[in-house]
Amino acid sequence: MPSDWEHAIEEWLDWLRAGGVPKTTLRLRRGHVRRAARILGTTSPSIVSTDLLVVAFARRDWSPEHRRGMRTSLIKFYDWAIERGMTDTNPATALPKVPESRPRPRPATDRIWQQILIQAGPRERLMAQLAGEVGLRRAEVARVHTNDLFEELDGWSLVVHGKGGKQRTVPVSDALAREIAKGPGGHTIGRGRSGWLFPGQDDGHLSPDTVGKLISELMPDGWSMHKLRHRFATRAFQGTRNLLAVQEALGHASVATTQRYTAITRDDVRAAVQAAA
Repeated sequence: MPSDWEHAIEEWLDWLRAGGVPKTTLRLRRGHVRRAARILGTTSPSIVSTDLLVVAFARRDWSPEHRRGMRTSLIKFYDWAIERGMTDTNPATALPKVPESRPRPRPATDRIWQQILIQAGPRERLMAQLAGEVGLRRAEVARVHTNDLFEELDGWSLVVHGKGGKQRTVPVSDALAREIAKGPGGHTIGRGRSGWLFPGQDDGHLSPDTVGKLISELMPDGWSMHKLRHRFATRAFQGTRNLLAVQEALGHASVATTQRYTAITRDDVRAAVQAAA
């Protein structure tokens, strides 16, 4: 890759890091822009035109989700490049918008959930419960600290460290709170075992990739830990019919995103028809 591209990308990533952008997002953005640079074959990002982007992207067999991600990353990259005086225009803004595909949530089934709980060791079971019973992302599970657990008037709650440094507070069951309170290694906090719930080499805790891999290994092929978050969203909505509450629990900025996580069952459709009749 030409040095002009490489230097610009690395400077952009440093700028994103300074703003507290999560490592997972940094890897995604870096991968998108580096791939675009290789496809375009230009010596510098400043000589890229919209027409060149259109031709390059049109010849790729990408999923709609990947196309949207590439477009978003390039728009953000060029917005930054304009501010730094590296270029005068943003060629990515004129790329055609990619319509969102119809939501197809795929929550982990009861059989898969039971399989995880039976086969998992104590550490992995707790990881799975934080995803399937509280709706945490793998990166949020990795960063759970014993100090994040606290008691309110109506029960226990957990401070969740979400995307982009955003925090939210979610209620947890008494049983799950007891497991979290044991701290790393399964000992109680009172015995001096406070700290990261899942210690590791990523700033003191396990990396999100490691957490995701540990849980995915307990699931059938083709299933990932993220489907436990889909399971939480679906179960929570079916139990409450309160989409806004589910949105808050998941930490979504938009209800539309929450809807993409929530599977509609045949019983839901039947109930809607019967209500109309």
